Amino acid sequence: MAVSMKDLDPAFKGAGQKAYSGLEIWRIENFNPVPIPQSSYGKFFMGDSYVVLKTTASKSGALRHDIHYWLGKDTSRDEAGTAAIKTVELDAALGGRAVQYREVHGHETAKFLSYFKPCIIPQEGGIASGFKHVEAEEHKTRLFVPFARSSLNHDDIFILDTESKIFQFNGSNSNIQERAKALEVVQYIKDTYHDGKCDIASIEDGKLMSDSETGEFWGCFGGFAPLPRRTGSDNDKAANSHPPKLLSVEKGKAEPIETDSLTKELLDTNKCYILDCGLEVFTWMGRNTSLDERKSASVVADELVSGPDRQKSQIIRIIEGFETVMFRCKFDSWPQATHLTISEDGRGKVAALLKRQGLDVKGLVKKSEPVKEEPEPHIDCTGHLQVWRVNGQEKILLPATDQSKFYGGDCYIFQYSYPGEDREEYLVGTWVGKTSVEEERASALSLASKMFESMKFLPALARIYEGSEPIQFYAILQSFIVLKGGLSDGYKKYIAEKEIPDETYSADGVALFRIQGSGPDNMQAIQVEPVASSLNSSYCYILHSPPTVFSWSGGLTTSDDQELVDRMLDLIQPDLQCRPQKEGAESEQFWDLLGGKSEHPSQKIARDAENDPHLFSCNFSEGNLKVTEIYNFSQDDLMTEDIFILDCHSEIFVWVGLQVDSKSRSKALTIGEKFLEHDFLLESVSREAPIYIVMEGSEPPFFIHFFKWESAKSAMLGNSFQRKLAMVKNGGAPLVVKHKRRPSGSFGGRSGGVPDKSQRSRSMSVSPDRVRVRGRSPAFNALAANFENPNARNLSTPPPVVRKLYPKSMSLDTVKLAPKSSAIANLTSSFEPQPARENLIPRSLKAGLVSSASNSQAKKEVDSMSSRIGSLTIREDVKEGGAEDDGLPVYPYERINTASTDPITNIDVTKREAYLSSAEFQEKFGMAKKEFYTLPKWKQNKLKMAVQLF
Repeated sequence: MAVSMKDLDPAFKGAGQKAYSGLEIWRIENFNPVPIPQSSYGKFFMGDSYVVLKTTASKSGALRHDIHYWLGKDTSRDEAGTAAIKTVELDAALGGRAVQYREVHGHETAKFLSYFKPCIIPQEGGIASGFKHVEAEEHKTRLFVPFARSSLNHDDIFILDTESKIFQFNGSNSNIQERAKALEVVQYIKDTYHDGKCDIASIEDGKLMSDSETGEFWGCFGGFAPLPRRTGSDNDKAANSHPPKLLSVEKGKAEPIETDSLTKELLDTNKCYILDCGLEVFTWMGRNTSLDERKSASVVADELVSGPDRQKSQIIRIIEGFETVMFRCKFDSWPQATHLTISEDGRGKVAALLKRQGLDVKGLVKKSEPVKEEPEPHIDCTGHLQVWRVNGQEKILLPATDQSKFYGGDCYIFQYSYPGEDREEYLVGTWVGKTSVEEERASALSLASKMFESMKFLPALARIYEGSEPIQFYAILQSFIVLKGGLSDGYKKYIAEKEIPDETYSADGVALFRIQGSGPDNMQAIQVEPVASSLNSSYCYILHSPPTVFSWSGGLTTSDDQELVDRMLDLIQPDLQCRPQKEGAESEQFWDLLGGKSEHPSQKIARDAENDPHLFSCNFSEGNLKVTEIYNFSQDDLMTEDIFILDCHSEIFVWVGLQVDSKSRSKALTIGEKFLEHDFLLESVSREAPIYIVMEGSEPPFFIHFFKWESAKSAMLGNSFQRKLAMVKNGGAPLVVKHKRRPSGSFGGRSGGVPDKSQRSRSMSVSPDRVRVRGRSPAFNALAANFENPNARNLSTPPPVVRKLYPKSMSLDTVKLAPKSSAIANLTSSFEPQPARENLIPRSLKAGLVSSASNSQAKKEVDSMSSRIGSLTIREDVKEGGAEDDGLPVYPYERINTASTDPITNIDVTKREAYLSSAEFQEKFGMAKKEFYTLPKWKQNKLKMAVQLF
């Protein structure tokens, strides 16, 4: 579409570039748009027409726009026409990509009303219509429909505003949720028109006149009289039964298109069309149409719905390439949407045009900041984890050393307890392997559900499929390994019946692992087919065929990716010497193990990204799920009688209110699965996306971060109406919050309950931060096994508190440092430094190493040390690796870095940096030694790697 400056109204200069402001509103005055001050937003006059622009920033940083033009019931036809035309011009100024809505007084869209919560109350008067604005010199009793008894009915809710009291009349057929929402309007009227000082009365339809407030209410209408039953109008029935009709717009006229099936192929990019669906009328504008053609199509659509029988019809104008879900659903077939590169191109052209005219174009083009590859987990990682493998109808508790090793042919149940802001939090879930059998999938869900119920529905319940794991799952496991095959009886029986070869992982066989993740607290090793085509230039791999183990680094990997390989080697093959391979310089033996060279991909494996969240209310009846989207949602939209779905595309949350009956509550997972099946937003959401079941009052932090959350509103007493009525009458103060008791013991486990504060360190058997160890002796292995207490986190594990999100759970100031015994200290000091990295002993294990397994005193000291590890705290982890350079000689950087051509051999290579002078240390690290050693160990290692000292 060609755009020239004469087409762009000066009033729209800079419009749509302020995502933080959200709304911009213009009133039509003398056929021109005039911006109104923010203090007047939400105040609409019945005699006027308005243009409303809503700007939002998506997660990618791009700005999105919705344009509405609102027509007061007394506005003139000319003003209404001007608003419609100016809306098209505003869209052109924004690059021709906005969705445009026609809003008629009294029949506004839910999206438009969501901008002005809880409501808009249009006032009499107007500018262009010649009316004078009404000044509220004295309070006038009013019903927010025509003030007459005949306006009342049994189906709706009415608000009567008098000078000293506001009455809410609840029709007998209205539901609790509608009554609660109406109370938000009552609160708004109380605050806006009464300065928060007036009485509130709730009047129930059919209540006896003996009630004084009921009598007072009916007295305003001259006394009580029965209300007639309201029947649906013929117009409503006609509008609802209107079959979709497609019309082509040419030369200001709409011509119907005869077709048996609505398909996208009917729409020509050089034309405009109208799709008439009764209550909804869509104007579709091809990308190659001119501004005049679009204005003409808008006028034709307005004329189509101008008759008295179409007053409720809403017009939605759409540009090709930006069709809404509501529009696409009307067609029998619509191809899958592709990346809309044309949209950014069009917006860029408009931005260039405006820039040449001296206008500010900031915000018109998509922001270039890279999107974070990994979202925040929003979960405390210092909790207690238990994992069970499902075997038939039973679950088998895994030892701590195996709780992060899953087989793709099996199903697992996990229970994680962790400190929340003011209480202990729980997460129970199932992990379903890709090759697991259906019977064990059902068994896993059943066993997890029973665990969930036995815990009084306090945890969040998760259903997770292999390959679609959410960040929270990775965060609590920290190092996650997926192995081929399975160990369960069900899997073994299945492959035997189908005569399928058993591919179950064996440490003695050939195995290839893809290493992925964003850091030591989020890393995964995924076993793949041991063939060259499984490689990918964007990843690192581990290939082992004892007695050989290779690491392979793709050409597009970073030093961080390669660091994860070293960490994962400790978990997969800790006792074998590793032979590094780089893409393009592989050995023949490496290719022989993979069956020879072949082509392999280079693009990273795409995962579903977390999108902007959408909230839906749900109605599930007789197996059918109906949903209604709630725009611009807040915590107040979660009604305790209902079930809601928060859709983030990569995962969904099913929120269940406390007042939901037990039968509906038991179907929460089914509702989530139905939602994924129907894909209501038409985004090709995966059927295997994670589903969380969240109960009101027990919302986890990774759910509430999508809201501006107030804990006092969560799990209050009473139904929605009772809660809000008490708040409105009490000046906004909530009811007493229901006390949420947190059980102290473990549910369904065998390990003796949830640990106390001193035992909350993660049950990790191997540290991802420790230096690689090769060729351990039997004596060493025996002592290391004792030292690596499976119930305690290794000292060199990156301290999770560094990423802590909830300060009330554990403070650095509350921890104490466990002293080392003299025997351990003597043993440590007696070790000789090793000349090469491959033969290094991790410093966290040096205190436990002895020259002979028969050294009983040392063994006792090691056992004593092991028993105390569980009580070590976060402060000790942070201090580990502190300023240990006292008495050490000073060497130049050129002779101690890992790439040195003349290295000094008699140094401890685990702390190369300690040999630097203070000046050279400051030069290399940009900080003093004292500051460096206050950093967590994992961060020290990253900095050392960057300057070749690790």
